[in-house]
Amino acid sequence: MASIGGFHEEEKDGNLSMVYHHPTIQTLTPSSSGEASSHDHSIQPLFLCLTTRLSISRFQKHPPIDYYTLFPFISPIEFSTRFPKHPSIHYHTVFPFRCNNKEFDATGGCDACNGSSFGTEYYCCDHCYKVYHKECVESPLKIKHPYHPEHSLQLFHYPTNYRNIECLCCGRVAQTLVYYCTICQAIMHPLCAMKPIPFFLNQPKRHNHPLTFFHRQNFLICDVCGLLRKNDPTYICARCNFVSHKDCLYSPRIIKISRHHHRISYTSSLQSGDWSCGVCHQSIINDYCAYTCRKCSDYVVHSRCAIGKDVWDGEELEGVPEEDDITQNVRPFDMISDGVILYFLHEYHLRLEVNIPNYDEKKLCQVCVCPIFEGNFYSCIKCDYIIHETCANAPRQVQHALHPHLLTLKAKSGYIDDFFICNACERVSSGFVYQCPIKKCDFDLDVRCALISEPFDYKDHKHPLFINLDREEKLICQVCERKYYKQLNCIECNFIVCFKCSTLPYKVRYKHDKHFLELLYGKEVCQKDWCEVCERDLGDTNTKVFYWCDECCTTIHIECLLGEDPYMKHDQNFKVKGMEVQILHQSIRPLCDYCKNPCQSKIFKTYTYIACSVKCGFDISIDLRKKRMGF
Repeated sequence: MASIGGFHEEEKDGNLSMVYHHPTIQTLTPSSSGEASSHDHSIQPLFLCLTTRLSISRFQKHPPIDYYTLFPFISPIEFSTRFPKHPSIHYHTVFPFRCNNKEFDATGGCDACNGSSFGTEYYCCDHCYKVYHKECVESPLKIKHPYHPEHSLQLFHYPTNYRNIECLCCGRVAQTLVYYCTICQAIMHPLCAMKPIPFFLNQPKRHNHPLTFFHRQNFLICDVCGLLRKNDPTYICARCNFVSHKDCLYSPRIIKISRHHHRISYTSSLQSGDWSCGVCHQSIINDYCAYTCRKCSDYVVHSRCAIGKDVWDGEELEGVPEEDDITQNVRPFDMISDGVILYFLHEYHLRLEVNIPNYDEKKLCQVCVCPIFEGNFYSCIKCDYIIHETCANAPRQVQHALHPHLLTLKAKSGYIDDFFICNACERVSSGFVYQCPIKKCDFDLDVRCALISEPFDYKDHKHPLFINLDREEKLICQVCERKYYKQLNCIECNFIVCFKCSTLPYKVRYKHDKHFLELLYGKEVCQKDWCEVCERDLGDTNTKVFYWCDECCTTIHIECLLGEDPYMKHDQNFKVKGMEVQILHQSIRPLCDYCKNPCQSKIFKTYTYIACSVKCGFDISIDLRKKRMGF
């Protein structure tokens, strides 16, 4: 590309800065009215709507590039009659608006990058009714940026299902329209990439002297976080030999994190001693900054661990009364009489049942969607509603280590499909859900995962386990040998187990065995060991965990006994992509019409098709839609 956006030195607001200069667009003075005048339209180039630019880039190949694929933009910013016309592309142009020097407030944010801060100028498309940042519309295909001097950054479509990489400037996760380095995987939002960069910063709360921007930050360790982050903008003090990443200079003073019940405060150094981080549980070097608890003298957290997006809610609490942290612990039920309660999510009274009746695998706890094998439970006086005694005592709100906000227990997830996907174990469930009330978080936990706390004792493992921080890449669970983002790990021996395996019931029933089957992990299998249900050798599967009856020598795969979706209720109707699906419980095991494997304990039926799981039902609905559309 011949023209690349870049930066030049300028004095801006009395300070020397590096200011972005567009390779082709001259700075224009827009009208002071709410809409740009007709004179402005005559001198401004006709900018393409970003929906059009995206379509031109998608249709560069046949078949068109999928929206869930990472691909570069190839279309210029200006409309041209030389564009090769494609029947599937609508060529829209956008018009500039100005908000009389007041920042524009757009509900939902920019339709290109999902950012919210608009400033005083923005663009609007009259055809698709979308609003864009000025910087997003005017973004050239390539830029050279001082924060990443080694390589040019290219404009990319970054799909929401791709790796969670944060912007170098604002720390917000990249979405849709970004500048991307294919070599280093560095990312910037167009709005961030075009902001002026000050040569000098004055942060007296962090350092006594002005700090200077340092271009070659690749080999400097930050004195605040103690890390070498080669892509992060860095400022230095030559007088004191002090180095800090730009974002570390703005670290909050007092915060509340999900891993501790008190507030923690920023400190520039620690007293001598052996310290371990309360979040990642790794050692802390005394010379670097950290966060400490004033009430718990032994609780310390790395500065970067403390402000992670899955740990901290982003709120600075300096000057905020501590009383605001207190949440009322409301009981989940009212005690009506001895053994009778009124549960907060059911309209009728529930009676405590102490003696377990004959096992019926069709009767499931409404909260966790597990059969009631043993232990006390509550049953409804007027209907078939039953819940475990332990589930009845599950708190109405929890502060979980996986999420910075309080989670609230709800009977339904609120989704149209009437089921949800747990953010920890990634299973689908139609049971109760702990849900974050902030919609943009889109965070759900099933009851089993929500009640996991640190330290966690996993069956037959000799060390306690701790919850891993969110990672950019999935790690392999050493039990099922599948990859997951969220896991529990052992800091003693690097043992890793996913939430899916760690929440498996330790005891289950099998209809052809009068004894309980127990979860068995780590047993070496031989060729004569086989699954009672599918009759395959246990050695043919990667998993190291099975259900086992010691008295009858019965061994069964987890999926063969529980099915792919054990936490979906029998006789439930729900929708997948608008298609009605019914869950049936049958003793026969028909073949799934999609994967051709035998269905286990549940059958997912839609029209004349049978699926063994929600996933296969989803895939069948996609195939049916493609057939209707002629693909």
